[in-house]
Amino acid sequence: MKHLCGNLTFWDSNLTKHTNLPDLPACFQLSILPWTPCIYLWLTSPFYILYLKRNNRGYIMMSILNRIKTVLGLILWIVCWTDLFASFHEMSQNQSKPPIYFVTPLIVGMTMLLATFLIQYERLKGVQSSGVLFIFWTISVLCAIVPFRSKLMYQNGVEDKLRFTMFYIYFGLTLIQLILSCFNEKPPLFSSVVTDPNACPEITAGFLSKMTFWWFTGLAIKGYKSPLENKDLWSLNKQDSSELVVPNLLSEWEVEKSKAQSEPSVKEQAAFRKTSPDAEPNHVSVSPEEEEVLLSKRKEARQPSFLRALLRAFGPYFLIGSAFKLLQDLITFVNPQLLRMLIEFTKQSNAPLWWGYSLAFLMFGTSLLQTLILHQHFQYCFVTGMRLRSGIIGAIYRKALVITNEAKRSSTVGEVVNLMSVDAQRFMDLVTFLNMLWSAPLQIILALFFLWQNLGPSVLAGVAVMVLLIPLNAFIAMKTRTYQVEQMKHKDERIKLMNEILNGIKVLKLYAWEVSFKEKILQIRQKELAVLRKTAYLSALSTMAWTSAPFMVALTTFAVYVNVDERNVLDAEKAFVSLSLFNILRFPLNMLPQVISSIVQASVSLKRIQDFLSHDELDPESVDRRNNASEYAVSVVNGTFSWSKQDQATLDNINVMVPQGSLLAVVGHVGCGKTSLVCALLGEMEKQEGQISIRGSVAYVPQQAWIQNATLRDNILFGRPYVEQKYNCVLEACALTPDLEVLPGGDQTEIGEKGINLSGGQRQRVSLARALYSEADVYLLDDPLSAVDAHVAKHIFDKVIGPEGALKGKTRILVTHGISFLPQVDNILVMVDGHVSEMGSYQDLLKQNGAFAEFLRNYSLEDIIEDDELIVSLVDADEEEEFPEDALSNHTDMVDNEPVVNEARRHFMRQMSIMSNDLENPKKMSRRRRCSERKHPESPTEKKELKMDKLIQAETAETGRVKFKVYWEYAKAVGPFLSVFICFLYGCQSAASIGANFWLSDWTNDAQSNRTQDQVSMRVGVYAALGISQGALILANCLLCRAYSMLKAAHQTHLHMLHAILRAPQAFFEATPSGRVLNRFSKDVDTIDSVIPENIDIWMRTFWYTVNVLIVCSALTPMFLIVIVPLMLFYWWVQRFYVATSRQLKRLESVSRSPIYSHFSETITGTSVIRAYGRNAAFVLMSDMKVDENQKSYYPGIVSNRWLGVRIEFIGNCIVLFAALFAVIGKDKLSPGLVGLSVSYALQVTMSLNWMVRMTSDLESNIVAVERVKEYSETQTEAPWIVKDKQPPPDWPPKGNVEFVDYSVRYREGLDLVLRNVSLKVKGGEKIGIVGRTGAGKSSMTLCLFRLLEAADGEIVIDEVKISEIGLHDLRSKLTIIPQEPVLFSGTLRMNLDPFEKYTDEEVWKVLELSHLKKFVSNQTSKLDLECSEGGENLSVGQRQLVCLARALLRKTRILVLDEATAAVDLETDDLIQSTIRTQFEDCTVFTIAHRLNTIMDYTRVLVLDKGQIAEFDTPTNLIAQKGIFYGMAKDAGLV
Repeated sequence: MKHLCGNLTFWDSNLTKHTNLPDLPACFQLSILPWTPCIYLWLTSPFYILYLKRNNRGYIMMSILNRIKTVLGLILWIVCWTDLFASFHEMSQNQSKPPIYFVTPLIVGMTMLLATFLIQYERLKGVQSSGVLFIFWTISVLCAIVPFRSKLMYQNGVEDKLRFTMFYIYFGLTLIQLILSCFNEKPPLFSSVVTDPNACPEITAGFLSKMTFWWFTGLAIKGYKSPLENKDLWSLNKQDSSELVVPNLLSEWEVEKSKAQSEPSVKEQAAFRKTSPDAEPNHVSVSPEEEEVLLSKRKEARQPSFLRALLRAFGPYFLIGSAFKLLQDLITFVNPQLLRMLIEFTKQSNAPLWWGYSLAFLMFGTSLLQTLILHQHFQYCFVTGMRLRSGIIGAIYRKALVITNEAKRSSTVGEVVNLMSVDAQRFMDLVTFLNMLWSAPLQIILALFFLWQNLGPSVLAGVAVMVLLIPLNAFIAMKTRTYQVEQMKHKDERIKLMNEILNGIKVLKLYAWEVSFKEKILQIRQKELAVLRKTAYLSALSTMAWTSAPFMVALTTFAVYVNVDERNVLDAEKAFVSLSLFNILRFPLNMLPQVISSIVQASVSLKRIQDFLSHDELDPESVDRRNNASEYAVSVVNGTFSWSKQDQATLDNINVMVPQGSLLAVVGHVGCGKTSLVCALLGEMEKQEGQISIRGSVAYVPQQAWIQNATLRDNILFGRPYVEQKYNCVLEACALTPDLEVLPGGDQTEIGEKGINLSGGQRQRVSLARALYSEADVYLLDDPLSAVDAHVAKHIFDKVIGPEGALKGKTRILVTHGISFLPQVDNILVMVDGHVSEMGSYQDLLKQNGAFAEFLRNYSLEDIIEDDELIVSLVDADEEEEFPEDALSNHTDMVDNEPVVNEARRHFMRQMSIMSNDLENPKKMSRRRRCSERKHPESPTEKKELKMDKLIQAETAETGRVKFKVYWEYAKAVGPFLSVFICFLYGCQSAASIGANFWLSDWTNDAQSNRTQDQVSMRVGVYAALGISQGALILANCLLCRAYSMLKAAHQTHLHMLHAILRAPQAFFEATPSGRVLNRFSKDVDTIDSVIPENIDIWMRTFWYTVNVLIVCSALTPMFLIVIVPLMLFYWWVQRFYVATSRQLKRLESVSRSPIYSHFSETITGTSVIRAYGRNAAFVLMSDMKVDENQKSYYPGIVSNRWLGVRIEFIGNCIVLFAALFAVIGKDKLSPGLVGLSVSYALQVTMSLNWMVRMTSDLESNIVAVERVKEYSETQTEAPWIVKDKQPPPDWPPKGNVEFVDYSVRYREGLDLVLRNVSLKVKGGEKIGIVGRTGAGKSSMTLCLFRLLEAADGEIVIDEVKISEIGLHDLRSKLTIIPQEPVLFSGTLRMNLDPFEKYTDEEVWKVLELSHLKKFVSNQTSKLDLECSEGGENLSVGQRQLVCLARALLRKTRILVLDEATAAVDLETDDLIQSTIRTQFEDCTVFTIAHRLNTIMDYTRVLVLDKGQIAEFDTPTNLIAQKGIFYGMAKDAGLV
């Protein structure tokens, strides 16, 4: 420096430090100060320029602002070089100047040119506001302030007029540049900001605004004024959208997969080595199986690593966040050093005051910097997490569309949805803390280094305590983890059962089984709560360890320090600096175990996701779709197919040729592989050998119609453009026009999930209409006619499928059971046990006299043939009047034309269940049908007014503040007295901690008065006692709070809700999607179980901590109170804005989250349809849109936390500043111990302020769960289950007389009557058949008997007892129904027959024998304990129906209701059932809703309903003689 500055002084401590008017020496002012900004800019600009080169955002037009900045930059350059030329000029005048006068202007001038270049370069690359330059101008101004001040101080004696002037110009210009760089440029041309109406202001925000998240304020204010809605949210930033994120991740994953395939692994080489030596001499030695084993070993070798793909896709962005974290970690340690200097300063009586002030402001500055940097780091991490989630969900969705059936079977829909929701979420949570992995050890090392400097080796004692606590915490974490897994298991079990209860709720009500199932759920819940209680004990321990840790550490360290050596004196400086360092240590030490357990969880999730993404995919080449010009549209040559690679072939050696434009019918018994054949043609099965080719596009109608949750029109269009004329023709052909008149919104009616508000027949026809509208070349129709009425089937066959239908000239493959249609098809293919047994035209097959002829002969041929002609004439004659009414086919209500069609239908379902991995999961089937409660009987006029009355009301997101009432509800559940007592305990605990710290500050003051030694043991003892009592209080509190009272609350709330749901009337379940109820039982109950107690605990602790700080600071320096008021007002204000906005954002986020999952599960059930129509890409787009919609509300949620954090921490930093300032001002009155106490407390307050707001808002958004659960606990209930004083006698009904007295009923308030003034008497033991057109009210009659519908007028009397007066269970348990949809629950077969365990095993076996199940059950290994899977999927539909019959036989009540129970059974079984019913229920009153007339021809009387009134009621023979409605039906059915 001497060389540069010549004789100017560089440093002089008398001039700088020890004076009341400090100043910096001339040489320092000329060298270091101007160089600092220059060094900064030259170091950063290469990287910055590189970054700009890579990220081009488009180009910004030259604006006035830009021109001014550029011109000022050039002037600055001229100003600096004026100095330089002046120096040269002086040199020529022989006034020699030291070299510094040449070097500095040169460097500064060059830097100004660089800055000017950057201004322009940024403009070209589209940067609207530059952080790099802002920092540069800030440093320049800060560095110029010192010379500016000293020039002002000594301005009277200026010799160097030129430099003096130039410096002022320089200072002024840099100041203007700084101010200008706070403003933004216009957005680049053609950027999304210009085009997007609601672009995110972040894109255009300036540097300062980005650092402080100021750009968010607009939304915060809007959210405060009125609750936010979806339209207020900004669009998602382009780089966060699925459209960019997912492909990016997938391409990395593809790279990873291809690498994994190309890298031979060690195992693989070993495998080859094993085979080669033996293979040489003797070829037989390696059997194919062994070969197979070796191959499979090879496969496991190196799985592609999904983690690498994630790292490559999201790593770079994440690293920026990590860099911020590193900076923040280093700055953290500046404050304890400043605190040390501050305490030293208070000890020196003669130190100049400006030291103290500058220390106070330095503390403020570092805290502020730390805040800004920390939140930038969080922002980067959270955005990475958010992208990760988008990426993972997108990847899983895309994969789910192409996995094989085998893979699909290995994971249920629920599990895959879990991958999306739970596992993706885990990653998201982990990413935010991932940096702690390296940052925690770094912080620990630094803290220990400074502690060692402070206290020497005694630190090790404290560290030892910390290290001992780590295994304790780790142990607790591990245990908690196992308990969590256990709790999840119980929870899953409970939810699964709950799901079944909701799906089978109607059956539970009909059988009066609610109580038994409620017990089952409560048993599981008991187990779950027991596990939760154990978890609570553990968490109490860990909370205690975590809160007392810093104290224990301080205690041991200080105790060891003062006892090791006589000369060691604990003074304020050592004590409080160490305390603040221990406080820094506390965070990383606690985070480490959490991060590690979080990593363990995420690694499990990673494995699950990776396994799912590595599943085999369907081979798109297995079906040859090329348009080769053969005359066969579909050909299969030597095809052998199985459902999965390991299974034996389901279809064997299939050869089928279907000529272009022909109609091929596929027939055969149940389970012979008809559906499998269709699946094979779609490429859904594993092709083991052979070739399939299909010419042109395909349309597919699955056996179980797959309906999306969209409008009816969208379901039919399925993504194709709307052409009105074509659309109307399609509706006409599929007999859907009459249905539209009945649906509330016509074709704009929203269809519920799984098509819940359409009947089975309507769903099937919509599915058919979709195929018809798609105008494909090849139509694969998997038994579309089974779900519709006979004459609707006829209409559809004639208008759509048959030789004259809309599809004539197209190639059609029709799986059918409708024998009446067979004469009209071109070819028939008969399947037997997975083989093609014969193929040919109808006539050929009859002549061959093979399996087919046998098949027909069984079902009286003459019948069919005459019947066919008859129907044709009938349909032609009165098509007009008949159709509108019965095309509704609300159920298969219309009388079918003959047994065979049905048989077909039954077969059909049977087969469904045999192949339970069929295209759509059959569990959906039973659910679907069951739900389609008849909703149509209302008259069309009424409907017209209700236009677009949505069936399923949107779930309401509560808006505005959470009412105090909700908290009160929760407090009531906990117990009001207990709640108050718990608060009091928290207060005591906080008092103990204040006491301990005051004692410490008093102890350190001993050092000054030299009374140290005599009291060491007393000092240590009291300090210990105070601290330990604090720990004990925490433990007591936690146990009381978490393990007792809050679990009680959790138990209560769940119990009430369960009770209310089981008591809810049937109408409630029709209007509420089961998912919504399940959500309350899973998510909300979980929140009440574990989240809310946690929130309350943390909230209480932080609240008391904050109160402590304020009390301490105010007690020491009363002036502090003046500052507290405005700060608290600001705090309250920020917190109100934040809570209002963030709560609403959370609500929006959770409302927009469920569509992702429901759309996903819908997609999984319909993958085969989506693939057949080639709509993959469209569905992927829909999913992406839903994810983006969700992220759109999630992103502002993250930012709101950052926004809040910066503002709250600013308050905290102000508290630090004022605590330090007042300590400096009152330094004469305060002892160093108290200064240390107040400032070290203040340094901690930021964290607790922040936590408190966060917890307040978390608590507010979580307490909503209590509200939601409460809402369902108050649902309107049906009549009481048991009316004490009106209980009927135990043997009621003795005779079984049923009387309807002037009875009317409607479905819901405000709808038309379904039954009008029905009066009839039935004597005990009569058999009554009920028939009528769709919507005539047949099913309603049965529902009325069971009081699923309550009377609007009149009453029903059974054996002198008015049923409306007795309890529902008393009534329902005395009636028996065999419902239309056989519903089984998962559990043992025995449980399904007798959930209350009222009967003996002998009785159960007896009914199994009567219902023809004995053979099947006794062949099972587990006999009566045969486990039925969910929905009874491991039994065929027919077997399920027989189980329902067995149930009825077991109950054996006087009155039996049969609801179309024969739909799913083949004819033989049907005869068995009918005969069983005739013999076993001989003396009972039987009501049968007839679905085929021949079952009721021998009944005592037949009731014909028409439009809700009795049309005819007499014996079958009389009715036929009357030639009325019944005669017409009998004629249709070919019975007369």
